[in-house]
Amino acid sequence: MKALFSSLFLVVTFSFVAQDKVVTLYLQKVPNSKTAVDYKETAETAEDKSVRIKKVSNPELLVFCPKKVTPNGVAVLICPGGGYRLLSMTNEGYTVAEKLNEKGITAFVLKYRLPDDEIMIDKKIGPLQDAQQAMKWIRENATKYHLDENKVGIMGFSAGGHLASTVGTHLDQIEIENATKTNLRPDFMVLVYPVISFGKYQHKGSKQNLLGEKPSEAVVAQYSNELQITKETPITFLVHAADDKAVPFQNSVDFYMKLHQEGIRSEMHLYQAGGHGFGLNNKTIKDSWFDSMLHWLETNQLLK
Repeated sequence: MKALFSSLFLVVTFSFVAQDKVVTLYLQKVPNSKTAVDYKETAETAEDKSVRIKKVSNPELLVFCPKKVTPNGVAVLICPGGGYRLLSMTNEGYTVAEKLNEKGITAFVLKYRLPDDEIMIDKKIGPLQDAQQAMKWIRENATKYHLDENKVGIMGFSAGGHLASTVGTHLDQIEIENATKTNLRPDFMVLVYPVISFGKYQHKGSKQNLLGEKPSEAVVAQYSNELQITKETPITFLVHAADDKAVPFQNSVDFYMKLHQEGIRSEMHLYQAGGHGFGLNNKTIKDSWFDSMLHWLETNQLLK
């Protein structure tokens, strides 16, 4: 009965979300998957009324199109966070998509599979597969949504920031079928209090959920994304708070420093306070990282 209620709640929840379309990422069998008995997707509401989703086995893409303003051709794939344990769909998904829409940007919220040995052959690559498939779908449907194929970015929060930065740094690690050789590289990245490293400044929960309890040093290095930056890594906008007790701010600092060393144009906003998980609104400051991000896009000729 509880599972049934959760499923019904999930449907009701999505009915109040102003997305224009829900896209099933894989038309055939989900890659890297195995059948699990009684594995049901669930949704729950936190004290702040935000929706959190767990146990995703059928990944989807929620499409949000600008309505009050003319689309400007820019697209952003949004990866909500949640420690690779859940997805913070409202605070780091829906509200962000609607804010992007106000500026003429078409947004795509990714409901990606959370790494789980119960439903995945190799849980390390499950979220990356879904993000790559989403990038592929967005570019292949660019004309339909009036998008510029050279202005498709990715945005991630917390563990979603790790996923987004993995897409941007693992350009040679293609984990999906891509016979058309569609470009899977984001044109820019926006990483908000992101998990980046699984080394000294790791977020233990994200690391364990993605890599398992005892990953090899090689695997830890492979998914510590500050170590994977090359000259092909997309330009990046970073946001973090120095008092973040969940994901140390050094994750963003180290990533920024490596970007700078490679000569990649990037910008970082490190606030003295704000904690973790503030989404669009760091209540300790009067300015807005979102507005600064728009200015950064303009500076880099991605937004008029």
